[in-house]
Amino acid sequence: MMRSTGRKALTFSAAMALTLTVGACGASNEDTGSGEGSGEGVSGTLSGAGSSAQAAAVDAWKVGFQETNPEATVNYDPVGSGGGREQFVSGGVPWAGSDAYLDEDELTGAQEQCGGADNLIEIPAYISPIAVTYNIEGVDELNLSPDTLAQIFDQKITTWDDEAIAEDNPDADLPSTDITVVNRSDESGTTENFVEYLSAAAEDSWPHEVDGNWPVSGGTAAKGTTGVVDAIGQADGAIGYADVSQIGDLPAANVKVGEEYVGPTPEAAAKIIDASEQVEDRGQYDYATDLSRDTTESGTYPVVLASYELACTQYDDAEQAELVKAWLSYLVSEEGQEAAAEQAGSAPISDDLRGRAEEAIDAISASE
Repeated sequence: MMRSTGRKALTFSAAMALTLTVGACGASNEDTGSGEGSGEGVSGTLSGAGSSAQAAAVDAWKVGFQETNPEATVNYDPVGSGGGREQFVSGGVPWAGSDAYLDEDELTGAQEQCGGADNLIEIPAYISPIAVTYNIEGVDELNLSPDTLAQIFDQKITTWDDEAIAEDNPDADLPSTDITVVNRSDESGTTENFVEYLSAAAEDSWPHEVDGNWPVSGGTAAKGTTGVVDAIGQADGAIGYADVSQIGDLPAANVKVGEEYVGPTPEAAAKIIDASEQVEDRGQYDYATDLSRDTTESGTYPVVLASYELACTQYDDAEQAELVKAWLSYLVSEEGQEAAAEQAGSAPISDDLRGRAEEAIDAISASE
């Protein structure tokens, strides 16, 4: 990925199980993809890191990708979005997954690594509901308004029979059990997306800044999506947030949107993407999107993450360019999106976004 001074090759640690050379922007636009951009027949090893929420989708993508590319190996370390962005910006991996788009400081570093703003690729290829998942004995269905949800996670509402929760659930037999809030201990794009929702939809009840680090002390902190889900499952009265594909048998709350309560289905999550706008003043292949979290549109689930694939259009090594190009081509294809939907419960991207993504991926090549 990326540029190095004097175009010297970057050598990665043995723990990455490969040595990659990636490089600066060059003048060449030679197409190093395979076939007609189908990604068939590439070989070698591609390593990436980042979003743990994407992990289930990545596993599904690996299976489909390697069926047509049996000589290719894809390694992915679900270290978390913050770790993935850090590795990408520093030149540690040629491709990363992130549940939040690059912030200004990260953007500058990534653009520099890729050799310029127009050489950075940022595609929201994995769109998934974030489940507000819980474990309350005897409660199989739970409705929560944005303000109630915000006060629960801000630890202002501390028992499940609180009158605010009862108002959202007039027919439920709510226990007096103490609420245990479970949050991520590591920097996380899932956290950032969830906090962004609370800030937009319940701004009067949520005083904290949007960040990838959980802003409220005193809860139960767990590392990674799996850690959060495990902690919720082990504690009666627990509530937390996690990618819907990872919650297993735990139930998910319905969130109030307008005058109705909406659950975290792929169809409901997909609606918010269509209603949102792309961030301005970024590179030509940077499709960062500001989500409309405070929507009141019927049937829309606003607690979602748009998880991005980060890559460059220029690589020093032709094999690496081919691998990244083929891999991303599969991810955004109808087949790849269907595989992620079946395995991870994600919402397939629109045809419009797919077309723009393919334009970016077609630009990937090896610099001279």
